[in-house]
Amino acid sequence: MSWATRELGFGVHHGSGTATVPELIEPGLRRGNPRRAHLLVSTVLGKHIPTDPAAVLDAGNRLGDLVRERLGESAAVVLGFAETATGLGHCVAARIGARCYLHSTRRAVPGAHTFAGFEEGHSHATSHLLQPEPAEVFADGLPLVLVDDEISTGATAVEALRALHAVAPRTHYVLASLVDMRTAADRAKVEAAAAELGARIDTVCLAAGRAEVPADLPAAVAALPEHRLNPVAARRGSVARVRLPWPDAVPEGGRHGFLRADLPGFEQALTAAAAALRSGLDPARPVVVVGHEELMYLPLRLADALAAAGTPARFQTTTRSPAYVLDEPDYPLRRGFRFTAPESGDDAPRYLYNAAWPGGADPLLVLVLDEPADTPALIAAGGLLDVLTAGGADVLVAVVPGADPRSLRAARALPEPLYGPDFGSYAADEVAWLLTDLSALDLEADVAERERRIQAGVAHYAESLPIEFQPDAAYRELFEKVLADSAERLALAVGTVAELVVAERGDDVVLASLARAGTPIGILMRRWLQRRSPALEVPHYAVSIVRDRGIDAVALDYLAAHHDPASVVFVDGWTGKGAIARELTAALDEYRAAGGARFDGELAVLADPGHCVRTFGTRDDFLIASACLNSTVSGLVSRTVLNAELIGPRDFHGAKFYRELAADDVSGRLLDTVTAAFDTVRDRVPAQVAALRAGDRTPTWTGWESVERVRAEYGIGTVNFVKPGVGETTRVLLRRVPWRVLVREADAPEHAHIRMLAAARDVPVEVVPDLAYSCMGLIKDVQ
Repeated sequence: MSWATRELGFGVHHGSGTATVPELIEPGLRRGNPRRAHLLVSTVLGKHIPTDPAAVLDAGNRLGDLVRERLGESAAVVLGFAETATGLGHCVAARIGARCYLHSTRRAVPGAHTFAGFEEGHSHATSHLLQPEPAEVFADGLPLVLVDDEISTGATAVEALRALHAVAPRTHYVLASLVDMRTAADRAKVEAAAAELGARIDTVCLAAGRAEVPADLPAAVAALPEHRLNPVAARRGSVARVRLPWPDAVPEGGRHGFLRADLPGFEQALTAAAAALRSGLDPARPVVVVGHEELMYLPLRLADALAAAGTPARFQTTTRSPAYVLDEPDYPLRRGFRFTAPESGDDAPRYLYNAAWPGGADPLLVLVLDEPADTPALIAAGGLLDVLTAGGADVLVAVVPGADPRSLRAARALPEPLYGPDFGSYAADEVAWLLTDLSALDLEADVAERERRIQAGVAHYAESLPIEFQPDAAYRELFEKVLADSAERLALAVGTVAELVVAERGDDVVLASLARAGTPIGILMRRWLQRRSPALEVPHYAVSIVRDRGIDAVALDYLAAHHDPASVVFVDGWTGKGAIARELTAALDEYRAAGGARFDGELAVLADPGHCVRTFGTRDDFLIASACLNSTVSGLVSRTVLNAELIGPRDFHGAKFYRELAADDVSGRLLDTVTAAFDTVRDRVPAQVAALRAGDRTPTWTGWESVERVRAEYGIGTVNFVKPGVGETTRVLLRRVPWRVLVREADAPEHAHIRMLAAARDVPVEVVPDLAYSCMGLIKDVQ
């Protein structure tokens, strides 16, 4: 039995949960707050008690698992309450792979924008500020998980919900805590708040129970003998300092938001910081890593890294909470330190409790601060270093740069491109992928099941990927023949469209190919122009466009920030019925109407059999070798993915890099084979360009009209199930569930590979002599 229970009658009782309340809480006391004289001292949080960092992480992971059960497959954002739950909230966010983690803050941060705020009724420090940078990283409509170490009444959580719901309403909230000590009346208030907000509010905890608090507890605590803070030892301890390496663009915590995209950089920086810290330690001497107030997660992870490397380590942090200190074996707060706040402009006292090693060993205290807390008050009389060393402690001050919200705002506004060989098999100077790397995720779905979900309207085609088609030896042999036979024709079309672009737009162009079919064409156009004029710089990017969802607006932001939007030329491989050409025009108009830059929506394509664009290399419906395969002819990059659970509001659309298919990659062979034919066709290109410029290139959309006729004749419900042209028909056979294939000629060489694919999938091929295209693929209605 604890001292507080035995002497004053304050105790905790278990109700339910995967752990028991007494396992997670020890009763403590505090003075100076007439509304609340009791203190629930967590044994697994690492706030008041030096705790094994593995136990802290385990508690956060277990709580995260409970949160995941309530969320199901949904992505989420997580909010941790300052100051106590900033580290716990980060643990939960990391466990569930949250889109964004943010903790509230009480620090006045220069240059930070306050998104929202709320009050904490029972606390000694009430104002909570939310300062995500930029605000959109947190206000995206996903379910919100609010994390605190304890839910005593739920009042703070309800106030936070109301404040957040007013600026960014959501339909689902989860309140997560280590312990839930609410009464039935308290629970009813949360249910009433859910009804008021029109939202679902779930609660999860490791343990639920109740606190037995005598009515006279405040008076009883006030009558206790005055406790002694700031013990003085016979020997003053030492102070040493180390500056931990940390990149400017990597947040050290969640004060201004921690995005899932920040995780790789954080882990890399953590490794370097832990190595720098470890190099100055005696590995045999135990350490207590002490975080500073809201800075909890990074010190926790540093303590865990030290322990993993063999240094005995515990973790805890300073606090704003005044507590009653009593040197009794059954009381959790055996000694305490009161000191002046190290942050300038705030003279309120701060506290650190225990700061000792179990069993009486003499630990080194490693005080981890960010730069704003590393002020003269830290070393002044009454400062933290003064009171700790006066108590005999040796202290190593480890300073990490604090994230400047303005820098984070700038860094997060635009992600960085991906380059080969880290992403894709194309060389880094050939293309910059304005995409998010989703390679580690399992996004492939069975073709038939995927088709069923798409047609049922429960999934969009861009939310998942088809299983990559792997050709047999006969098909690979056919590809090689097609490439050899068509290389010169492809080279002529590449040269024609490239020269047409610069003739009408000038030499200072930026190519933005539509991933992924446009990417090899953009690379070939770039190679053509640079061979003609070696000094010419032709930046080339690959961007995503999704039917019915538009072009990647974040990619447009990136292009507008780095280039003159008027110089950007969008490139694709071919047109079918023109859906992407129309999508591009509409998306660019929408982007402009929303305040974005003005881009030219004229699409440049290698082949325009649908008569949908003005800028093309040819209008023949001939076989482009890059249409024969999937990623293995497109830089080993998947079709692009736009899934709200994976792609945030400031992320590029996503894609995968199929490194495992490197042995089958023919992307470079296609580029090099066509490039080798440039000199052969170079003299023919000027006449081709002159003829096109002199002729009428006005789009007639005859391809769309042909599709409509086929749709009506075959009783197909939507034009989306009719895919015209060699390239689109190939895609139907590789990615979708085909119904039949229509061809204009039974044995045309342009679609020999299509006949082979159709036979492999047992798809009938029907000859239609008056077909406007060489062939068409019809998708099966599986509903």
